[in-house]
This record gives sequence, structure tokens and C-alpha cells, in this order.
Amino acid sequence: MMPLNNASPAFEQRYASHLKHLKLQGLQTKTVDAYARAIRTMGEHFDWQIDTLSEDQLTDYFHQRIASHSWSAVKLDLYGYKFYVVHVLRQPWAMPRLIRPPKVSRLPDIVTVEQAQALFAATRILSYRVFFFTVYSLGLRLSEGLALSVADIDAERAPRADS
Repeated sequence: MMPLNNASPAFEQRYASHLKHLKLQGLQTKTVDAYARAIRTMGEHFDWQIDTLSEDQLTDYFHQRIASHSWSAVKLDLYGYKFYVVHVLRQPWAMPRLIRPPKVSRLPDIVTVEQAQALFAATRILSYRVFFFTVYSLGLRLSEGLALSVADIDAERAPRADS
């Protein structure tokens, strides 16, 4: 177990219990590390007294964290604390909507003809537009499109096999 600077013996005991529960739940090593780090960080921030935090205290804490960390890091902190509350303190989780990251819209794996046309129309740099059109019309993966050479497209410039 990682030494905790100036932590109370009670916190160290609950932190050790937290680590045991993380391993018993079969979580991935990176998840265990992230959840454990979240509890250490919260413990240090709240002077090792995290068992009875109010919603206002948690709101202020996560508001400060989002100013210096990514949404994914803040979510891991929240999930680590939730795990601690449920498995170590054995209390129900009472704040399901404490933080809500912004919605991110991703492109689908396969774009429709209309979506492709919108992409082409929105692309102002001609060489990028040609690239997107070529990749889409040939049904290439991005990596395949990036590996294209002039010889792949222009047969007259392709190196000859007999030379």
C-alpha cells in the first residue's frame, strides 16, 4: 500500500479496505489505480475526513477538479468515491446526478451519403476535400487513405514492373 502523508489511522484502515474491495470486484489494474488515487486525493483535500461529505462539499470539490482536470479524470474520481461509499462505508449512493459531462457527438462508423456530402461541403481546403472524397468514394479506411500515393491513383505515374 502506498504511504499516505499525515493520514489518520482510521482513514488508512478504510483506504486499505477500499483497495481490497477494488481487487475483489475484479476491476482492471488501471481502474483500481484511478479509484485509489481518487480516494487519496479526496482524503488529502478534506483533511482525511471523507466519510460524511455533504453534496455541497462534493459539488465544490468536483467544480475545482474540472478546472484543472479532464472530464474523464473527474468522472473517474466520482466513480472512485462512489465505489468507496458503496463498498467500504456500505451506504447507498444518494447522488446519481452530481456531475454530468457535456454530451459529445461522434461520427458514426459508416456515414450516410448526406453526411458525406455535408462533410465535403464544409471542407474549405481543396486538397482536404479531394482526400475526403477519395477515401469515401473508394471505401477506404482512414489509414489506407493516408497511405495512398500518386502512383495508386495515376497509372501513368506508377513505376513500371519492367524497369
